[in-house]
Amino acid sequence: MTGQTGLLARFAAGLDGNDLPERIQVLFGDLLLDYIRVASIGAEMEWSRWAEAYADSVAADGRSSVLFRRSRLNPVHATFLNATYAGSIDSDDTHVGSMLHPGAIVFSAALAVAQSHGATSQDLMAAVVAGYEAMIRIALSIQPTHFRRGFQSTATCGGFGAGVAAARLLFKGADSAGRIADTIGLVASFSGGLTQFYHSGSTVKRIHAAHAAQCGVSAALMVAKGFGGPQDILEGKDGFARAYADGFDPSPIEAGLGTSFRMEEVMVKGHACSARVQAAVEGMLGLRADHGFAASDIRSIRLGIPSVIAGRLTMPNPVDMQAAQMSLPFSVALAATVENPQPNTSLSVRDFERGLGEALGELQGRMLIEVDEEVERTSTDKSVSAALRVELASGRVVETFVPAPKGSVSRPYSSADHIERFKAELAPRIGADTARAIVDASRSPQTLDAVWLGEKLAGGSTPRMAAAQ
Repeated sequence: MTGQTGLLARFAAGLDGNDLPERIQVLFGDLLLDYIRVASIGAEMEWSRWAEAYADSVAADGRSSVLFRRSRLNPVHATFLNATYAGSIDSDDTHVGSMLHPGAIVFSAALAVAQSHGATSQDLMAAVVAGYEAMIRIALSIQPTHFRRGFQSTATCGGFGAGVAAARLLFKGADSAGRIADTIGLVASFSGGLTQFYHSGSTVKRIHAAHAAQCGVSAALMVAKGFGGPQDILEGKDGFARAYADGFDPSPIEAGLGTSFRMEEVMVKGHACSARVQAAVEGMLGLRADHGFAASDIRSIRLGIPSVIAGRLTMPNPVDMQAAQMSLPFSVALAATVENPQPNTSLSVRDFERGLGEALGELQGRMLIEVDEEVERTSTDKSVSAALRVELASGRVVETFVPAPKGSVSRPYSSADHIERFKAELAPRIGADTARAIVDASRSPQTLDAVWLGEKLAGGSTPRMAAAQ
């Protein structure tokens, strides 16, 4: 194991949760709260009912908890359902440069395997961190041509994150790195996920993260029974990079591995839409909060964008809700129609659902979208900026520049923000006392028990309108 596959495997095998820097342990707790918060919303979606019906027809029972359900399933199908909840509403955490969503996949896989096979809190932390690092770094090594070919990297690279996390929990001893490399090699053959939904619509993206996550867990369990994959699958002449991209840059995998952590570059979303349109949405909401105008007052909108988002993310008049969440013009038009916007207003998946039933096409038609020099210069692999210029019917012009959206690396949510957002969403569902206990546990991840967490969240089906206890 001399290549990048082996390098990642040795890193994961040697990662010790006790040795993780304090800032990474705090980040683990913050991202765990965000994962559960988003899953709580996703669990109420119609497509989550479809996923549950599917799992009920094929899944065997087991010891892994399903969020907000009393049933316990085998780790593969528990992972599938939990990742559906957390990864289907476009509110889950995002790594902008690698163009993927790691948390919904990695936490779902690590928690399911930890609950079914037993794991210390230190091993759980190490597994999650290793999964984030593998997933992000592999995707960075093949972007942007991977995306240009029509692949969605959450789906194609997500299996690596889940597989590494699961394998880190399953395999101990002298050959653990070899077994993790086998898992990476095996799950590569399960990779898939196309972006035709940008153009044609459909609900397939709702289960991209879930399918990738269950494939990663399946691969690790298959290796445990004797199967194996090529231990040079990433860099091999007929391996993953060659098949899925026009070029392979190993430096994002190698650089700082074990000393710096790419998971610190993850963005936590404020709005249920593409990470690359968050700044524009924030800009519109901010202008309306500051100047008090309504959508009917708008004569024209000029949106300054970086060239990287031109095309798939700038298509107006989306064909369905998934496409709407990926559409810059639709998202900005929706932000222009929200009643009484405040600085902390957030566009939810329900807002997008509502927006599809409204006549937003005419407002989208009043938009000019063009590449902006300052936006191009300030957009990075960690966040995308935006410039907005709104001309009102009165002739007045208001404008703003958002260098990075709230939740990005340069403007992160604080731990206090994560706690507040978590309690606001979960207390009505599971009760204030239980929500507080989970928050407390997230502040001490070195003692977090995966089985305890599953028990606290199982069967949390209290109607959302009920008052918190």
